[in-house]
Order: sequence, then C-alpha cells, then structure tokens
Amino acid sequence: MTFRDETATGKPRTEWEVTGLPERMTVRELIRLRVREEVARHNAHPSDRFNRLVRPDDAETELNGYRLREPRRIDWERRAERAERAFLADGFFVPAGERQAGDLDEVVDLTVDPDWSSSSSSGLSAAERRHF
Repeated sequence: MTFRDETATGKPRTEWEVTGLPERMTVRELIRLRVREEVARHNAHPSDRFNRLVRPDDAETELNGYRLREPRRIDWERRAERAERAFLADGFFVPAGERQAGDLDEVVDLTVDPDWSSSSSSGLSAAERRHF
C-alpha cells in the first residue's frame, strides 16, 4: 500500500509504503492505518508542524498543514476517530476503483489498487489532496 500526499496542483509532497497488509481491508481500516502511520512518523520526531490528514487539537491551519503551539506527541486514535467522522461528512473522498467509497465498512481490494487515494474537500486541508 502506497500513501501519497500532493499539493493542490498535483505536485508530490510525501510518499511512503506499508507492506505486509492483507489483500482486502475496509475503508475504516485503511483510514485508521494511514492516521496511525503518519502520527507515528510525527511522534518519532515531534515538531511544531503537522502536515498530515487530520488537524491536531489546538493547532492552527497553515497553507500546507498545521502549526502546533509547541512540539508534542499526538494521539493517533483521536485523530483516526476524527478522520472517520470527516469521511462520513464528506470531509475527504476516497476513490475505490472507478467510483468513490461511500461507507467505512466497504471492503477494498488492495491487489487491484495498491495506490489508494483520497481528496480533501474542506476542513482537513483545503490546500492539498491526500492520496492513500
């Protein structure tokens, strides 16, 4: 599975892979996996910037991410819950093949599309498109 972030113009910003995944996962599992991985990357080297899918509590929105008041670790489970709620409220879209995934419990075949993507529409980061 390749996770990729791009700017609004389609310019790649970051990309990473997660290996050893099952062939099929639900949208919920994929969202939680992505959030857990990106928060783990931040928590390994905490800074006052967080350029990922979901805005941390008490962070200010910037052009390509968020600024924290001070460098700190982030709780991935709270961020994952927020991402799930945002998905359900159309805060970002997750294409599944030729269509958009519409339900957290929808199963996605990762062998068909291992470069899974979502596009942020508002609230998460209007300045970027997020690719799962």
